[in-house]
Amino acid sequence: MTTDGDVIAEIRRAVAALCADFPGEYWREKDRERAYPTEFVQALTESGYLAVLIPEEYGGSGLSISAAAAILETIHRSGCSGGACHAQMYIMGTLLRHGSEEQKRKFLPKIASGELRLQAFGVTEPTSGTDTLSLSTTAVKQGNLSYLVNGQKVWTSRAEHSDLMLLLARTTPKEEVKKRTEGLSVFIVDMREAKGNGLEIRPIRAMVNHSTTEVFFDNLEIPADSLIGEEGKGFRYILDGMNAERILISHESLGDARWFIKKATNYASERKVFGRPIGQNQGIQFPIAKAYAETEAAALMAEKAAQLFEAGEPCGAESNMAKMLAAEAAWAAADTCMQTHGGFGFAEEYDVERKFREARLFRTAPISTNMILAYIAEHVLGMPRSY
Repeated sequence: MTTDGDVIAEIRRAVAALCADFPGEYWREKDRERAYPTEFVQALTESGYLAVLIPEEYGGSGLSISAAAAILETIHRSGCSGGACHAQMYIMGTLLRHGSEEQKRKFLPKIASGELRLQAFGVTEPTSGTDTLSLSTTAVKQGNLSYLVNGQKVWTSRAEHSDLMLLLARTTPKEEVKKRTEGLSVFIVDMREAKGNGLEIRPIRAMVNHSTTEVFFDNLEIPADSLIGEEGKGFRYILDGMNAERILISHESLGDARWFIKKATNYASERKVFGRPIGQNQGIQFPIAKAYAETEAAALMAEKAAQLFEAGEPCGAESNMAKMLAAEAAWAAADTCMQTHGGFGFAEEYDVERKFREARLFRTAPISTNMILAYIAEHVLGMPRSY
């Protein structure tokens, strides 16, 4: 009898084999040129890994979030990066849970086959940052046929390489709603039709190669059936998908941490100074061992969060803690790996400096460590809301 554990073990093996075709040289070139890893994303798509959460009736695998997490963790553990395509896994949850049957049948089979890419998430704005409830991009209904969108989004990664965007916009002015959480709506925007017709995308060169952009909306007209779910309920829909996002990102960080630990351990065992391996020195051994312990502890929280999510149980605290602990563990492992390699850690050919930059991102995005601590203090410990 095949168990879920057997399926996930096979997924890990197969993803690792796929990643072996994309070694460090491939990622160094993409990073140097700030280029999108089209070939890697295509290979994942053709193997069905980006459609793992899509139900079988729509052309996907219909597997659990643990399977999706295993895919992303293995990608990062293999020295690759899921940053070019991971959003598709957690963005589509909004469409899966809150989209109409017509929307699902229109988009999901094409997303599963790779004909369409859903990788752009239009939420953050220059003036609101993580204060989502203060966003100012508007979508004003024009009769019963369309909405007119105006505003700006920032840090909208992969917008240039995505066909569809999940957009959060204000449909009711703030002063007209009873609660701050009301008046926001979610839309699925076909960017193929929108580009040049009220949608402008500007790349942002950043420390990590995530193809991130600014997106400007200038009287962009989108069909009324672009709305997902009920008008004004969009913030709740977005929150509903954030636990999945946190769980998946935590596993990317775990993959990074395990890559750093293996890299540091191998180097410490092979590198000889004064006639002996540097790994014989406790000053080298202990930080690596500590990074390993922290990573395994974070992994337990990430596993717990995934199990709760799959059981349909509340998992906001666990998902946020998993993301925070895994990101911190990856950063500690990255620093240890860099220190173990000494000057060679700064050399491009070792891949440490590239992964070092990538690992640092997850302490800040998609939600910062401080925001998670504030959430725990208020919603778990019952302390007064911080400002």
